[in-house]
Amino acid sequence: MVSSSEKSQRGSPGGHPDDREDQQQEGAIVELATGAIAAGGGCVSHAADGRVVFVRHALPGERVLAQVTAVSASFLRADAVEVLEPSPDRVSPPCPHAGPGRCGGCDWQHASLPAQRILKSALIAEQLRRLAGVDRAVEVEEVDGAPEGLGYRTRVRYSVDRSGRIGLRRHRSRSIEPVDECPIAASAINRVGVGSLQWRGAHHLEVTASPDGGSAVVSVETGRTRLAGRPSVDAGLVVNGRTVRRPDRVRFEVLGNGFEVSTGVFWQVHPSAASLLTRTVLDGVVPAVEEQVADLFSGAGLFTVPLAQAVGPRGSVVAVERSGRACSDAVRNAKDLHQVTIIRSDVTESVVAGRIGTPDVIVLDPAREGAGLPLMRALVALDPPPRAVAYVSCDPASFARDLRVMLEAGWSLPSLRAFDLFPMTEHVELVGILTPPERGARPPLSTGCPEP
Repeated sequence: MVSSSEKSQRGSPGGHPDDREDQQQEGAIVELATGAIAAGGGCVSHAADGRVVFVRHALPGERVLAQVTAVSASFLRADAVEVLEPSPDRVSPPCPHAGPGRCGGCDWQHASLPAQRILKSALIAEQLRRLAGVDRAVEVEEVDGAPEGLGYRTRVRYSVDRSGRIGLRRHRSRSIEPVDECPIAASAINRVGVGSLQWRGAHHLEVTASPDGGSAVVSVETGRTRLAGRPSVDAGLVVNGRTVRRPDRVRFEVLGNGFEVSTGVFWQVHPSAASLLTRTVLDGVVPAVEEQVADLFSGAGLFTVPLAQAVGPRGSVVAVERSGRACSDAVRNAKDLHQVTIIRSDVTESVVAGRIGTPDVIVLDPAREGAGLPLMRALVALDPPPRAVAYVSCDPASFARDLRVMLEAGWSLPSLRAFDLFPMTEHVELVGILTPPERGARPPLSTGCPEP
């Protein structure tokens, strides 16, 4: 809430011109009407001079008092500090650390779960339209394993202040919100109890746990300092990559397969994600016995293992991953599957052109920045083309940019699904299935970048 003196400083759209400059200074309180949701989790509004304002802690269609938090030549950022006319989708945040100036981890604690999925659908549609030239509505599907949108994260990365207390970063800040227990963390994470201990000398620590609580690891980064003592937790302990106390890997079960994942190696944080995404990819590309498959950005082998089982010993799976630790995990997880070849390498155009052969199926699961336009051009240049490509993405914008390359080359997108694997945040997971044009129908490749 804002004080009466602060309220007297506020303006409104169309206010007196002499007040406009004061309204656009960092710290100023302004009255705003909020519009559509934008990438980043805030709502779009407009300052008195016409500049866009991105308003966090607001929902579309509200009227709010907002405090300006950042000013640039082309836009402002602000936090809604008081809601004058609330949206019917507004709820009380279930986390005591949510709100203006508090923890930056969740974008939409103040929105009902159905509204969150609608907002994510709108973001996906907007990015597809703007970056891929595709007018397509995509429903964001609810996923089991996050009751009331809470208690689902099986990995949480904490920052540590100078006193050794853990917390989470405040939005767009290096300051720390002290947090003993995170409401969106799985109970297996909170049971480790890192919040009740002092971690002097650490600057970050990450807690990973299997959904059933069978294994958990705390990984600590200390920078140039040393960790003071060995805090006693019911988990493995890894300090700066060195195992201090085992276990140093976490075990996950996915559709009957066991996976061991080392600290620092990517793994989906939602307890249902790995199985759901695996089924979606397999159903989408339908790998057949004796086929050749390329698994790009393969990580610890989540897709590599079931793909290899599907193509059988007379098929093949080439898995490409840049992380050495992830490759070691993948070798361990696929140890009995001799049809698997694991290549430690960046996924580049030259790797696609010269090291994966002529796969029947390609699966790619890049990081948030996407595969990138050069790599996508290399994929559509394969001759003969794969009969199907599955693209798994956690970012609608990078997915849409990459998708445009394939669509301009004549590929089709028969299936696109979206899953709410990150409740309380703007983030969403996509799985797109793409198929090549008919032989001889491929148009010339575009060499230009998509319009911003």
